[in-house]
Amino acid sequence: MSKYSQERFDVLVVGGGPAGIAAAVRAAETGARVGIVDENPAPGGQIWRSSSSEGKHSAEALRWLERMKSSGVLLLCGKRVFHQPDSGILMAEGMDDVYELSYRSLILATGARERFLPFPGWTLPNVMGAGGLQAMVKSGLPVRGKRVVIAGTGPLLLAVASYLRKQGAGIPLICEQASGKKLARFVASLIRYPGKIVQSFALRKEIGGIPLATSSWPLAAHGHQELDAVTISRGGKLETIDCDYLACGFHLVPNTELPVLLGCRLRNGYVQVNDLQQTTVEQIFCVGEPTGIGGVDLALVEGQIAGLAATGKMNATREFLSKRKKFGQFARLLDETFCLRSELRSLPSPETLICRCEDVAYSRLREHTSWRAAKLHTRCGMGPCQGRICGPATQFLFKWTPDSVRPPVFPARVEDLAAQPQPISQVTGGEPQ
Repeated sequence: MSKYSQERFDVLVVGGGPAGIAAAVRAAETGARVGIVDENPAPGGQIWRSSSSEGKHSAEALRWLERMKSSGVLLLCGKRVFHQPDSGILMAEGMDDVYELSYRSLILATGARERFLPFPGWTLPNVMGAGGLQAMVKSGLPVRGKRVVIAGTGPLLLAVASYLRKQGAGIPLICEQASGKKLARFVASLIRYPGKIVQSFALRKEIGGIPLATSSWPLAAHGHQELDAVTISRGGKLETIDCDYLACGFHLVPNTELPVLLGCRLRNGYVQVNDLQQTTVEQIFCVGEPTGIGGVDLALVEGQIAGLAATGKMNATREFLSKRKKFGQFARLLDETFCLRSELRSLPSPETLICRCEDVAYSRLREHTSWRAAKLHTRCGMGPCQGRICGPATQFLFKWTPDSVRPPVFPARVEDLAAQPQPISQVTGGEPQ
């Protein structure tokens, strides 16, 4: 039976990536009682995930992690928020425990995930997300001597290529679906962001010699028991490349399920916030990728604004507003450069699985006109991932919009779903404090 625990916070932060850490630190430094709940075993998110083989963080990450430690933020790692049983209360589940977390203000820093686009063979073993493969290598997966084709769109592809090369992988090709003209305009626009120019030159040096093909994407993955090769479209011509891994990532999708469950309004697919990062629900703030894919710089600025606003320090947020505007412009530049081209809608064959959880093929989904109809007739989106993979795919392929989020937002134990908020005295054996 799960151990039942209860915590009360002035400010609760969901998500322990850079945005969540910045928010928690700023709130805690005002004297508030602050907690971070995150499903990962350690704080940092994907951006600041430490490597078991390297055992180190970047200098910026170390500064924020040390600041968080000294600020007294309570970390609840390895816990996943799955339900809101009542206003001001969230339920979070660990391996063998369940937490009731109450709060006065809530800051959602739920991050983003990779977008997958289905194509023939994409379900083969060793075909995986670009960031997913990077995370697995950081956790100990050996890739030395392995051939890894990296495909999709966005700056993440280059970062993954750099990291995998350092771990001894061979990268025969990076396939970027955006055109060379768009990339050239993107690079030219970096003149307004000196820090980004430095990062881009350093990254380009790290991946020097790796071919980068623009207007290129995977058409099919081949293999029997696991991946052997991939066929790509490269400038309109077909090419088949032998490889051990195919790492795909078609930019990022914001994790908006929990905000939507809590009643927060979306705008253009992102959580709608005001100048103080407050959502359309009172005392609920949102920061980082759910408000727009903008990278770590924007996430840190938004986190600090929300942390201060959630504790009533409105005047202190002013110093961050111009920075947010600047990095917000960079976020829009990313969207414009790496928006998906229409040709990618023709990638699936009739037999290609779109919903891997429920084995729903592309041909079955074409019979329907909406996400709701597809769910009712095929169970698409009703498996363990709760539409996190097939939802964004169908949104792009068919221009459908998922229209509801129901608890639990993640699979949870039945006994934890049945748990109800309890008076503190029942949990601690003492009087409510």
